[in-house]
Amino acid sequence: MALVFSSNYVLLLLSVFLLVLLNINGVDSTHRVISEFQSVAAVNVKKVHRTAYHFQPKKHWINGPMFYKGYYHLFYQYNPKGAVWGNIVWAHSVSKDLINWVALKPAIFPSKPFDKYGCWSGSATILPGNKPIILYTGIVSPAPENTQVQNYAVPADYSDPLLRKWVKPDNNPLVSPHSENSSAFRDPTTAWFDGGHWKMLVGSKRKHRGIAYLYRSRDFMKWSKAPHPLHSKADTGMWECPDFYPVAQENMNGLDTSEKGENIKHVLKVSLDATRYEYYTIGTYNRSKDRYVPDNTSVDGWAGLRYDYGNFYASKTFFDPIKKRRILWGWANESDSQHDDVKKGWAGVQLIPRRVLLDSSGKQLVQWPIEEIEDLRGAKVHMGNQKLKFGDHVKVKGITAAQADVDVTFSFKSLDKAEPFNPKWMYLDALDVCDLMGSTVKGGLGPFGLLTLASEKLEEYTPVFFRIFKAQQKHKVLMCSDAKRSSLAKNLYKPSFAGYVDVDLTDKKISLRSLIDNSVVESFGAEGKTCISSRVYPTLATYKNAHLFVFNNGTEPISVDSLDAWSMNRPSKMN
Repeated sequence: MALVFSSNYVLLLLSVFLLVLLNINGVDSTHRVISEFQSVAAVNVKKVHRTAYHFQPKKHWINGPMFYKGYYHLFYQYNPKGAVWGNIVWAHSVSKDLINWVALKPAIFPSKPFDKYGCWSGSATILPGNKPIILYTGIVSPAPENTQVQNYAVPADYSDPLLRKWVKPDNNPLVSPHSENSSAFRDPTTAWFDGGHWKMLVGSKRKHRGIAYLYRSRDFMKWSKAPHPLHSKADTGMWECPDFYPVAQENMNGLDTSEKGENIKHVLKVSLDATRYEYYTIGTYNRSKDRYVPDNTSVDGWAGLRYDYGNFYASKTFFDPIKKRRILWGWANESDSQHDDVKKGWAGVQLIPRRVLLDSSGKQLVQWPIEEIEDLRGAKVHMGNQKLKFGDHVKVKGITAAQADVDVTFSFKSLDKAEPFNPKWMYLDALDVCDLMGSTVKGGLGPFGLLTLASEKLEEYTPVFFRIFKAQQKHKVLMCSDAKRSSLAKNLYKPSFAGYVDVDLTDKKISLRSLIDNSVVESFGAEGKTCISSRVYPTLATYKNAHLFVFNNGTEPISVDSLDAWSMNRPSKMN
């Protein structure tokens, strides 16, 4: 879930993340119930590959903030009885800093006719008087129908800063499907207040067209559908977990969800059920017509911009009024099978919250891990002016490489050796180019980067690297995180993830930061212009047997201008 704060008619968004399960051959249906596994309890929870400083419950399946009276409230989709989709409740944890979390009892669970078969994703809004209200999708019929309605819940005691108990009034549901596809009608967004109305979006589809339906209400109880969607797009399929928020064009602050005024753009993000990826556009919100129009600077559809080009789904943002920032939280699904999830007793992990800003170009967003994560840094090592010739790989010593934060800047003297970009690749996804031109394929300017979660003799490693090509008008920078050699284990989904980086190479430098946490590698290229998260499962490169290298497999020499790396400590429980 994701949290949102507000001032005036401030909004506090809380978004719950939907489950996305990947099997060894690729992607499963989002809410596929594995009946034989959904209630199989975890007896011995396997510790190998569990993350140390990323949020995970102790066992079983997770998927997932809100700020109220001094606490961040993280609600997430959770199966208390098993490690795969099913028996879903809204689990609840609280934190003072978005890093250290304490688990409370579940906040919402199926108990009434309007959510008898499931309590799925939703959001929260703070109403006047500092009163939180949750909107969530309830399931009123069993599979395969899965008829979906939009319900609400309120705290039983507003004086309790931990909000330990929630009530679901009997006048639910607030919104039912009519002409909409009743089995594809879910994930209400945070509401925003505009022109005397509260407004929210619900994700849906009509045949193959993805849709963000707009609903309006004066009192938050009686909702009516607008004559037209806020936005829709043909051939994109079901839109899950929509998110809609403003971004500033001329300063570094985040904006409240209801912010109005000049020099503001809006972001519409949707999670694509058909592809298991998300895409976003930046555009203009016409408030009088309640229409959103994307700019023509990026693709509106499957090939559009992504927050993250790897294991990343069902994300939401929230506005932090204390530090004036908008924060993004995403969920990383597993890349092993449901059978493996049951054996290890858990599945899914929340990625590190990220600060989100509009890039100075106005064409894309940039993301960076929240500053609080730096409080977990321990032992530090520094490397500078390290030259890497073709074939070099140099170990970074002095840190716990399985649990690390690495920030490095590479430079090169010339762009002359950059290889021509094959025109045929224009019709391929970046990940396909990465698959063809991987970290071991000799190049001109690159591949160069990091070998993360590597075994001593490099039988296993996950490379995160750049490769620079000559294109017709400018150089094209490919960033990859390639899991193909990440594990000797069989029957794992080990994909290549990749995206292009829109970066100015005038100074002949490019930066890379990677957060490494046992089975997660989150990477940020060119100060967050392109981000890639990978789930990997090494068999040799675990705990003290994991290593970190810098490498270069291009003929152009590369310099490690500066590398700072820290061992990362585990969060401690709050008092």
